[in-house]
Amino acid sequence: MKEKNAQHIAGQIGRISFYEDLLTQAEQALAGEPSSESTAPEEADLAEKIRKLDSYYGSPEWKEDLEADEAGLLPADLKRGVLSEDGIYNVLNLYSERFGILVEEYS
Repeated sequence: MKEKNAQHIAGQIGRISFYEDLLTQAEQALAGEPSSESTAPEEADLAEKIRKLDSYYGSPEWKEDLEADEAGLLPADLKRGVLSEDGIYNVLNLYSERFGILVEEYS
């Protein structure tokens, strides 16, 4: 049973790392002033990242990952900004403001 829990935590760590990378990439893409030099593929790539972050934020998986973090089950050195209340929310709002595209709001 303990091994299954370790495997489950390892899966959560992988998921958190995946979404943390997406969050970092989206933050970097949205940093600074909007540029008229961005290309359609770059915008499509960003839109896909935003879609994935939006789906994760507030999902049962996100809530489970947050609970694991709050319970101290995750490694201390794991980047976990994606689990903060404001991390994804701020990026979704910035994207919405920048591109005029509404994303779902979670409370």
